Amino acid sequence: MPILLASFYFFYFAIIGVYIIFMPKVLAMVGYSASEIGIIFAAGPLVRFLLPFAFTRGLRLNVKIFNTALVIMLFSSVMFYFSLDDFYKILGANIGLGIGLSIILPYIEVISLKTIGKERYGKIRLFGSVGFVLVALVLVKFLSSADIALNYLLVLSFLTAMIAFVIVKNSDEKSDKVTEVINDINLFADLRLWIGLTLMQVSFGAFYNFFTIYETDYGISLDMTIYLWSFGVLAEIFMLFFQGRLLRGNLLLILQITTFVTGVRWFLLFLFPQNLSILFFSQTLHALSFALFHSAAISYLYYLYKHKSLAQQFFSGITYGLGGFIGALYAGYIYELFPRYLFLSAAFIALMASWFLYLWSQKLKRNVVV
Repeated sequence: MPILLASFYFFYFAIIGVYIIFMPKVLAMVGYSASEIGIIFAAGPLVRFLLPFAFTRGLRLNVKIFNTALVIMLFSSVMFYFSLDDFYKILGANIGLGIGLSIILPYIEVISLKTIGKERYGKIRLFGSVGFVLVALVLVKFLSSADIALNYLLVLSFLTAMIAFVIVKNSDEKSDKVTEVINDINLFADLRLWIGLTLMQVSFGAFYNFFTIYETDYGISLDMTIYLWSFGVLAEIFMLFFQGRLLRGNLLLILQITTFVTGVRWFLLFLFPQNLSILFFSQTLHALSFALFHSAAISYLYYLYKHKSLAQQFFSGITYGLGGFIGALYAGYIYELFPRYLFLSAAFIALMASWFLYLWSQKLKRNVVV
C-alpha cells in the first residue's frame, strides 16, 4: 500500500503542477485577461467548497461516488482540448476537473492517515512534491503550444485515476466504515479555526494563480521562474521527509507559526520581485507555508473530529475550495487593477489567518479552564 499511495501522490500533484504553473500562462498566451483567468481558476475551488455540504445532506461518500469522480476527472481532462478558445467551455471544464479532484484527494488522505500514520505521512506525501517539481522542470522545456500542456494533463489524469482505483479497491471496506460515523463537525462553533485555515489559502491565490505571470512581468525569465517553483518544492520535500518529529508536538501552535511565516514570505515577494536571492529565500519558506502547514492541518483535524473523512472533505472544500475561489478571484482583480500590491494584500491575509488561529487557541484554553 505505501508504494501505491506514493505513486498516487506523485501523479496527482503532477496534475496540480501542470494546472497551476502552466495553465494560467497558457490562458494568458491565448488572450484571456487577468480577471478572466481569475474567474476561470476560481470555478474549481468553488465546486470544492460546495461539495462537502452535499455529503451532510444525504449524499454518501462511498466507493461508487469515488469512482464517479475518477470518470469526471478524466472526462474534464479531455474536454480541455475542445474548450481553450471559449471562455464558458473552459470554465465548464475547470468545474468538472474541480469536482473530480475535490473528491479524490480527501478520500485517499483518510486511507493514508489510517494506513501509515501522521509520522510517516510526510515521507509518502513527498512523492507528490517530486511529481510536481519534475513535471515543472520537464514541461518548461517543451511548452511551445497549449496542446502540449493539455497532453500532459490528460496522461497524468489517466495514471492518477488508475492508481487511485486500485488503492480504493483494496481499502473500500475500511473507507466505507469511516463514512458511517455521525457528523460531529460544527463549523459555526469552530468558526475561528475554519476562518484561519481558509484565509491561509486565500492568501495563496496570488501565488498559485499569478506567481508565474507576476515574475515574468517583472522581467524574470520563464525558465528562472520554473526554477523558483522547483526550489520551493525541494524545500517542501525536505520538510515532508523530516517533519515527523515536529508533528508529535503542538499542532495548533505549528499552524499559527506557519501562517505567520507565510505572511512574511508574501511580504518579501512584494518588496523584492526582481531580487533573485530574496526570491529563492522566500521559496525556502514553502517548507513551512505549505508542507508543514498542510500536514499539521490534516493531522489536527483528523484527531479533532470523529467523522474523519468528512473533516478532510471540509478541509479540502472550505480551505482549498472556498479559500482558493476567493483567492483566485481577488488576485485576478487586484493584479489587473493594482498589480504592484498583489503580494502585499496576500501578506495581510496570511497574517489575519495567523490571528484567527491564535483566537481559536485562546478559546480552547478558556474552555479547558471552565
